[in-house]
Amino acid sequence: MATVFVPTALRRFTAGQSRVEAAGATVGEVIGQLEDSYPGIGERLLDDSGDVKRFINVFRNDDEIRTLEGLATAVDESDKISIVPAMAGGSN
Repeated sequence: MATVFVPTALRRFTAGQSRVEAAGATVGEVIGQLEDSYPGIGERLLDDSGDVKRFINVFRNDDEIRTLEGLATAVDESDKISIVPAMAGGSN
Protein backbone atom coordinates (compact mmCIF):
# COMPACT_ATOMS: atom_id res chain seq x y z
CA MET A 1 0.00 0.00 0.00
CA ALA A 2 1.11 3.54 -0.69
CA THR A 3 1.75 5.95 2.15
CA VAL A 4 -0.48 9.03 2.02
CA PHE A 5 0.66 12.17 3.82
CA VAL A 6 -2.35 14.05 5.16
CA PRO A 7 -2.22 17.83 5.67
CA THR A 8 -3.23 19.26 9.04
CA ALA A 9 -6.52 20.62 7.66
CA LEU A 10 -7.70 17.10 6.73
CA ARG A 11 -6.49 15.18 9.76
CA ARG A 12 -9.89 15.44 11.44
CA PHE A 13 -10.99 12.81 8.91
CA THR A 14 -8.08 10.49 9.76
CA ALA A 15 -8.41 10.67 13.55
CA GLY A 16 -5.43 13.02 13.69
CA GLN A 17 -3.08 10.77 11.72
CA SER A 18 -0.53 12.62 9.59
CA ARG A 19 0.00 9.62 7.34
CA VAL A 20 -2.12 6.64 6.44
CA GLU A 21 -1.80 3.63 4.15
CA ALA A 22 -4.07 3.23 1.12
CA ALA A 23 -4.20 0.71 -1.71
CA GLY A 24 -4.80 1.42 -5.36
CA ALA A 25 -3.21 1.05 -8.77
CA THR A 26 -3.73 4.76 -9.54
CA VAL A 27 -3.90 7.98 -7.55
CA GLY A 28 -7.66 8.05 -8.20
CA GLU A 29 -8.05 4.58 -6.69
CA VAL A 30 -5.96 5.61 -3.68
CA ILE A 31 -8.23 8.62 -3.12
CA GLY A 32 -11.25 6.34 -3.50
CA GLN A 33 -9.87 4.04 -0.82
CA LEU A 34 -9.20 7.03 1.42
CA GLU A 35 -12.85 8.01 1.06
CA ASP A 36 -13.95 4.46 1.91
CA SER A 37 -11.74 4.41 5.02
CA TYR A 38 -12.19 8.06 6.03
CA PRO A 39 -15.64 9.26 4.85
CA GLY A 40 -15.75 12.92 3.88
CA ILE A 41 -12.12 13.29 2.85
CA GLY A 42 -12.90 12.65 -0.83
CA GLU A 43 -15.24 15.61 -1.16
CA ARG A 44 -12.51 17.85 0.24
CA LEU A 45 -10.11 16.66 -2.49
CA LEU A 46 -12.30 16.23 -5.57
CA ASP A 47 -14.68 18.62 -7.30
CA ASP A 48 -18.15 17.79 -8.63
CA SER A 49 -16.71 16.43 -11.88
CA GLY A 50 -14.38 14.06 -10.00
CA ASP A 51 -11.17 15.98 -10.68
CA VAL A 52 -8.74 17.16 -8.02
CA LYS A 53 -9.84 20.59 -6.82
CA ARG A 54 -7.74 23.36 -8.32
CA PHE A 55 -6.45 24.55 -4.93
CA ILE A 56 -5.28 21.05 -3.94
CA ASN A 57 -1.99 19.67 -5.19
CA VAL A 58 -1.36 15.93 -5.09
CA PHE A 59 2.14 14.56 -5.48
CA ARG A 60 3.30 11.04 -6.24
CA ASN A 61 6.72 11.02 -4.70
CA ASP A 62 8.22 14.32 -5.96
CA ASP A 63 5.96 14.84 -8.99
CA GLU A 64 2.69 16.78 -9.02
CA ILE A 65 0.12 14.51 -10.66
CA ARG A 66 -1.12 17.24 -13.02
CA THR A 67 2.29 17.02 -14.74
CA LEU A 68 1.88 13.24 -15.02
CA GLU A 69 -1.41 11.50 -15.81
CA GLY A 70 -3.62 13.17 -13.23
CA LEU A 71 -5.79 10.77 -11.26
CA ALA A 72 -4.77 8.00 -13.70
CA THR A 73 -1.13 8.27 -12.51
CA ALA A 74 0.12 4.80 -11.61
CA VAL A 75 0.95 4.06 -7.98
CA ASP A 76 3.33 1.42 -6.65
CA GLU A 77 3.20 0.09 -3.10
CA SER A 78 6.39 1.94 -2.21
CA ASP A 79 5.11 5.32 -3.46
CA LYS A 80 4.41 8.28 -1.24
CA ILE A 81 1.33 10.36 -1.99
CA SER A 82 1.31 13.88 -0.56
CA ILE A 83 -1.80 16.04 -0.39
CA VAL A 84 -0.82 19.71 -0.31
CA PRO A 85 -3.39 22.49 -0.11
CA ALA A 86 -2.31 25.50 -2.17
CA MET A 87 -1.30 28.49 -0.12
CA ALA A 88 -2.92 31.85 -0.79
CA GLY A 89 -1.99 35.32 0.25
CA GLY A 90 1.22 37.21 0.51
CA SER A 91 2.40 40.65 1.38
CA ASN A 92 1.07 43.85 -0.12
